[in-house]
Order: sequence, then structure tokens, then C-alpha cells
Amino acid sequence: MSSPASASIGVYTLQLRVETRLGVKTHSVGQFTLLCNPWSQADSVYLQSEELRTEYVQSDIGMLFIGSSRNVASRPWSFDQHEKGILDICMKLLQLSPQHQADMRRDLQNRSNPVYISRVISAMVNSNDDKGVLMGNWSGHYSDGVNPSMWTGSADILKKWAETQFRPVRYGQCWVFAAVMCTVMRALGIPTRVITNFNSAHDTDGNMVIEEYYDGNGKKLPISSDSIWNFHVWVESWMKRPDLGQGYDGWQVLDATPQERSTGMFRCGPASVKAVYQRKVEAKYDVPFIYAEVNADVHEMIVRDRKVLSKRVDKHRVGALILTKLPGSMRRQDITSEYKNERADMPFWESYAGDDERSFRCAVADIGAREDFKGVTVSLKLLNPPVVGENISFDVVITNNEAAPKQLKKHVNAQNKEYNRNPTGTFWEAHDDVKIGPNKTVTAKHEITFKEYMLKEAADVFLVNLAVVIEDVRSQEKVLASEEFNIRNPSLSVQIQNESSVIIYAPQVATVTFVNPFNTAVSGELTISGSGLLEEKAQIRVTIQPRETMKKPINFTPRMAGSKMLSANLVLTNPPTILHGFTTINVIS
Repeated sequence: MSSPASASIGVYTLQLRVETRLGVKTHSVGQFTLLCNPWSQADSVYLQSEELRTEYVQSDIGMLFIGSSRNVASRPWSFDQHEKGILDICMKLLQLSPQHQADMRRDLQNRSNPVYISRVISAMVNSNDDKGVLMGNWSGHYSDGVNPSMWTGSADILKKWAETQFRPVRYGQCWVFAAVMCTVMRALGIPTRVITNFNSAHDTDGNMVIEEYYDGNGKKLPISSDSIWNFHVWVESWMKRPDLGQGYDGWQVLDATPQERSTGMFRCGPASVKAVYQRKVEAKYDVPFIYAEVNADVHEMIVRDRKVLSKRVDKHRVGALILTKLPGSMRRQDITSEYKNERADMPFWESYAGDDERSFRCAVADIGAREDFKGVTVSLKLLNPPVVGENISFDVVITNNEAAPKQLKKHVNAQNKEYNRNPTGTFWEAHDDVKIGPNKTVTAKHEITFKEYMLKEAADVFLVNLAVVIEDVRSQEKVLASEEFNIRNPSLSVQIQNESSVIIYAPQVATVTFVNPFNTAVSGELTISGSGLLEEKAQIRVTIQPRETMKKPINFTPRMAGSKMLSANLVLTNPPTILHGFTTINVIS
């Protein structure tokens, strides 16, 4: 028995019809599920490389990249597409879609087209328009659900959705939406990978410009409706695009995070990566939105009384780094060049001082004039990648580019920031007078203690918006430097006793190790999971004294062959921190 490549995916009933001289008998043999077939050249999702098919269809382990472009953090994820019951849940997701409910016959006919399938899945992974899987929450308050940072795999989410009669699971954020979508697409046989875009623009008015406003003390102001997410996570799926003509087959962007509506529903894509690179904004679907996410310009402005004093244009920050997991490895692969051409334009400053101050609205629109402010330049320099529990050390470097001494005022401001929106209140600031000689450079050292920035809510990513404004007392010219960075959590170590000889069904022992870097005792819950390795998650309450080393042995018996991942999560309550660790294992059959 064989099925044509044009057959619709779904659950089929198989019947055996027996014809004899005595009559006809029909026997029900059972049901089977037909999937897309990336091994078949005739299929629209055909992927030639066996290595890439293994990675993007069969592999159930992944690495998600978060944080900031200069301090990338990673966290393991278990896609779980081979776990019992997951494929049935993915089929139920198609069945519950608005398209199927509105016109079942038409929906089934369209299920031979991966473009159609992926568009349905993109909408159904979020719950904004339908009985979708996940409800988003970026408020920081998760008491009536699960903190998005607590999820470690897709099976828990999909099973919870099915077990609660398909009520939305609370809660997800962008990396959770993307990881669940990757699971569903791989389960359906469509090659899929998870992508992280660092400094991802959300351009609400479609003008390809993100406006950011600061006051004279370096505090970022919540004026603009535009925003830059420190990172945003979506997926790419591999498929042909006959609807776009020649040249657009291959990776297609799909985003299940509910940001904007696409033809009436919260979904995004499939947008051809080649079309994004070529800026083919007329190509279906949502190419202009994706293009802006990786290419928008940033206008940073210092304002007073709703008038712009200085403006800086940065053409490099948005889409600064685009990453995915390297096939066959847990390392990262830089795919920025697949999305964009780097432009040579450097950031510049426009300074408006004294009688030349212009109205707020005019200055935002007037980006043609370039009166570079070269009298003073300033930069921020982090001395070490910040880690939770340690102090944040940084330098403010000020250069006087003129042949006369200057009297300056220095204002430094640090604000907490969620990855997907503007900063909240200031938690640290410093204000000083600076005297600088002609053509001289001075360096001011600063330190923010752990007590001053300590987290209030457990999170995978803790971000800081750091800014400095230098004001020339005589001319009243102002110049700004800003840096957004993440403070990385300490990590767990996971080691296998006999790593080179892990055999299916043979008992093994892993050890989870953590050295408490804090000056106080910490307590929390350690969770160990592994698809194909542990039947149930292991959960252990722990208390660790200051500088003490925790070592916890974990017994497990592999029940699936191939490349597997054993991951550990430690959720501390004081300070509220989430720690991750993992190891990959090649299980021999």
C-alpha cells in the first residue's frame, strides 16, 4: 500500500474488502495516521540531507537561545514529539481549528499543503482566537498558572491541554510558543527549527523606525508604542512555495506568539526567509512584519518638556544576531546572513541645543539633517558578563574631542526590564560632575551590588537597561550611551557515570552538581527529566548552605535508543532564580 504525495495528512480508517463468488465482506483493520514525508522527493517538505532530516524531524532535543546579543544564554528543551499520545494531540489540534470547524471538507482537502497546515498550526498554538494550546502572559504574575520559565518540554503543555478538555494552558511566552510549535510541526513530518532574533523590533506603525526616548538623567521613558524585544523566538519550517513562484522554496518563518493579526487571526507566516532577505514585501505571508523585526532603524532621543535635545540613529541594533541550534550539536549556529545584508551606516548623533531646540514631533520626523555632535563622546563598557549573585562592574568612558577643557555632568541610570517591553522603574543611579582636559579621555568606574539589583520574581532572563547621559555645562549639549544586557543565572552540572556505554534498558546513574555562589543558604526544588530516559520526572527538595556543593545522584533506565537529553532544573525561592543544566547521551540499542 502506498499513498500519493498529494494525499492529505490526518487519521484514516483502513478497511479490508474481500470479494468472492459468495459475496462481499468488509473488515475493519484499524486506523493509521498519515504524515508529511520529508524523505519523499515528491513531497512538498522534502529535505535532501539525511543529517538535516535527523535534526529537524526526528530529534526530540533542542537548545533555545535567550538573553541579549552580547551575553547569549541558552536553555535546553525537550520537544517530546515521540512521547506516547503526543501525535494524537497534534491531530486533535488540527481537528479543533476554526478552519476545520467551519468547513471540514475544505479543511481536509487543504491538508496536503504545508503552507496551509503551518498557518493553521501558527494560530492554534496560541489561544487568542480559538481553543488553542497556550495563553500568553507577560505581566510577571503567574499565581493562577505556570511561570513560563518553569516549562522544560512540550509534552507537559500538550498533555495538560488535552487533559483539561482543550482549555488554554497558562502560561507561555515567545520561546514556549515557538518550542511547542516546533514539536507539532516535527510530529506532522515537517522539518522545523527554532530561531532566536536578538533585538527584535515590534514596529506598530509600519514606518520601519523604532523611537526610544530618554530624559536628561538617562532614564528611558515609556512614550513610544514601538518596542524592541531583547530577543524574540519563532520557528522556521522547510517547504516548497509554489504560491510565490520560483526562488522562495526552503525555510519559512512561522510565529505562534500572538503579536499582530494576519488576515483576522493571531498568527504569522509562513514568510519565506529568501523573501525577507530580498525585501519582497508583497510575498505572502507577513513578510513586511518579519522584515521590520530584523531590519528596523532605532532613533534614540534625549527629550525635555516634550522637545528633542539630541537624537542618535542606530541601523545595526535590530536583528543584531539571529541564532539556531547547530545540527548534531548543542552549540549555536549564526544565521544572521540568511535574513539580512549588513549596512555600512554607523550610528550618528544630532544635537539640538539652546535656540535650536525643535518640537518633539518635528524632530521625530526630521531624520535628514545630520549635525553630528563631536565635542564629547561617551561609551559604556561591561567589565565581565554579569552573573546572578555577583556585582555588576562597568566603566563609563568619556572623551573630549576638542582642544579646550570641559565641565561636564554625568548621569547614570539602571532600570529593570522585561525582554519584550520598555523598562520599569530606576533601581540604581549615580550623578557626578566631571572635569576633562582638552583631547583627553577619562574612565569612571561603577559597581552595582547584588543587593541593589536582586530579583523579585524567578525568571530565565533578568535584563537591565543601563544608560549614561553626559551634559556639557557650557553648551548644554547632551550625548547618550545605552546598553541592555542580561544577568545570567548560575548553571547546574549534569554528568553520567559511564557516558560512553549507555545501553538501552540498562540502569544508569547521573549526578547533578551545583555550588551555591550566594552568601546565604538557598532552598528550592530540583527537577530532573529526560524523554526516553525517565518514565516520570524526579523531584527533590534541597537546601544548600553558602558555598556548599550539592551532589544528587539520579537513577534512570533508558527506554529509547539514539541521542537523548537528561536535563535538570533547580528553582530557588530565595533569591528567586531558575537554574538549568543538561547532558546529551547517545543510547546504544
